[in-house]
Amino acid sequence: MPTSHRVDATPATVRWGAFDAAFPPVASIASGELVVLECVSGGPEQCPPRDHPDFAIPPKLLAIQDAGLPRLGPHILTGPVAVRGAEPGDCLRVDIERIELGADWGFCGFRPLAGTLPEDFPYRRMLHIPVDRAARTCTVPVGPGVTIPLSPFFGVMGVAPPEEWGQISTKEPRAHGGNLDNKEIGEGATLFLPVHVAGANFSAGDGHGVQGDGEVCINALEMCLTGHFRLTVEKGGGTKDPALRFPRAETRTHYISMGMHEDLDLAMKGALREMIGFIVARANLSAADAYQLCSLAVDFHVTQTVNGEKGVHGLLRKGLLF
Repeated sequence: MPTSHRVDATPATVRWGAFDAAFPPVASIASGELVVLECVSGGPEQCPPRDHPDFAIPPKLLAIQDAGLPRLGPHILTGPVAVRGAEPGDCLRVDIERIELGADWGFCGFRPLAGTLPEDFPYRRMLHIPVDRAARTCTVPVGPGVTIPLSPFFGVMGVAPPEEWGQISTKEPRAHGGNLDNKEIGEGATLFLPVHVAGANFSAGDGHGVQGDGEVCINALEMCLTGHFRLTVEKGGGTKDPALRFPRAETRTHYISMGMHEDLDLAMKGALREMIGFIVARANLSAADAYQLCSLAVDFHVTQTVNGEKGVHGLLRKGLLF
C-alpha cells in the first residue's frame, strides 16, 4: 500500500468557497499517510489579464476558472481527503511537512465594504506582486519597491463541519478550522482539528506567501502553493487532549490556542479559555493557576480582523510548563 498520495488541482478535485459534510472525498488515505495537495488561488477578478507579459496565470487555475463551478465563498479548496478510521469525537492531526511555491506572483487587494477600515478605503485596489521563488521573497510595488521574505502557509485548512450545519462559506473560521489565517501554522507546524464526520474529510487552500498578524486589508500575499500534509487520526480526541473542541496547533517552539468570534473581545476570551483548558489538561494545575500563568507567560496575538469571525491566537512557549 502506498504511503503517499497526490491530489492535483482540477475542476473535479476542488470546491470553490464551501465546506459541506455532504461533499464526497476525492481521495481516501490511511491514518499516518502523506497527501500532497496542489492548491491554486484567485478568481478572474483578482488575477491579471490573461495576456499579461509578466504574470502568467497557471493553466490549472485557468481551467478551474473556466469550469463554471458553484461558488459560495472566496477560496478554492483542494479536497476533501478522507482518512480511514476517523470518527466523530476523534482528533485529526495535520503535520505540515513541506510547502512548495506554485507561482511567480501573488495578489493583495481591497474592495468597498470589506476589510478592517472600509470607511477609509471605499474603493477597489489590486496589486499583483512578483515572487522570486529561488530567493523566497516578494517585492511589493509601492514606492521604490519593498522586498519581504516569504513565510508561506495555508490560510484555509479544515475538516468537514457537522452535518447539521449544511453548506457553509469558507470565509469564516469555525470549530472545523477553515479560514484560520494563522501565519504560525506553516511548514513544520502541526494543526489539530476536531473530527465531526466519518473520514474527517480534510481540505486546504488559500495559499499565503506571507502575512502579518491581523491581515487588515482583506488579503495576505495570495498565491498558489502545494502542501505536503501527513494526516493522522488520534482516537477519542487524542490521548494528550481528550476534550478538543476547537482547532489548536503547535510549532517547534510554541503551543497555540485559537479563539474566533465576530466580536474581537469574545475571540480573545475564546483563545484564553482554550489556553487555560489546554494547560489544565496537560499540567497538574488549577484553572486559576493557568489563568494567572496566561497573564504572565502567554502572548495573545490578533490573527485576522477581516473574515467576519475575527481571530485571536495564544502562544505558550514549549518547555516552560511541559
